[in-house]
Amino acid sequence: MLKYNLPRNLPSADELPDSDETPVDNELQELIPGLLKAILLILWSERMDWFFGIDMGIYHHPDEPAIVPDAFLSLGVERFYDEELRPSYVLWDENVMPLFVLEVVSPTYRKEYSTKLDFYQDLGVLYYVIYSSRRRRKPHLEVHKLVNGKYELQLGNPVWMPEIGLGIGCERGNYSGVTREWLYWYDADGTRYLTPEEQVKQSAQLLQQEAQRAQQEAQRAQQEAQRAQQESQRAQQESQRAEQLAQRSEQLAQRLRELGVDPDNLN
Repeated sequence: MLKYNLPRNLPSADELPDSDETPVDNELQELIPGLLKAILLILWSERMDWFFGIDMGIYHHPDEPAIVPDAFLSLGVERFYDEELRPSYVLWDENVMPLFVLEVVSPTYRKEYSTKLDFYQDLGVLYYVIYSSRRRRKPHLEVHKLVNGKYELQLGNPVWMPEIGLGIGCERGNYSGVTREWLYWYDADGTRYLTPEEQVKQSAQLLQQEAQRAQQEAQRAQQEAQRAQQESQRAQQESQRAEQLAQRSEQLAQRLRELGVDPDNLN
């Protein structure tokens, strides 16, 4: 449980502002977190103990304004309160600090690598992730992990986060019809989790393959039935020929008897 030196009477989430009326700087700050959440909605569809907020205020003190990261992830909280959902994320109500905070750097630099880093470090957020596709000499993705109260930059792409059970990384792909570098979730082996569009496409391909296999099986079954029918016809023809030979043999034996010859003692 979080420990705060807070006033006795605290406002609830319903009583706090749920918007700072500041527009999102650019479309990527909406799409990049949106893709991560869309993947989680499928990957963790049966889990009800997580919350992924996008451009939502995190209240850490009732007398201070909310901090609004581009995205954050908390584990061990209720997925939904009710049909009205969360207006904001209030730490003294949730009692759970987000494990993961994401900031997507906009063309207007907002101190993601300095002031915000220090703030999230002091707040106690375990993973602070910064992404900027405009960087040329430094990695686009930085993952900072809180170790002994200080952030340490984690190396690699993707970076595995065992406390969350996910890796975070960036690579080129297609989302919402746009081909560019995106952020994705990864498993412990570094395998990227598919986007919803990719999962739909993969499912369609698997269904098509299954349909093709079923069609091939039906064709093979039809061919086997045709071969069986042909074998039956050949067997029937052989039986008819054998019957005809038996009839001719009997007719010949009868003629021999009429001539006084015993067909059984021709030797």
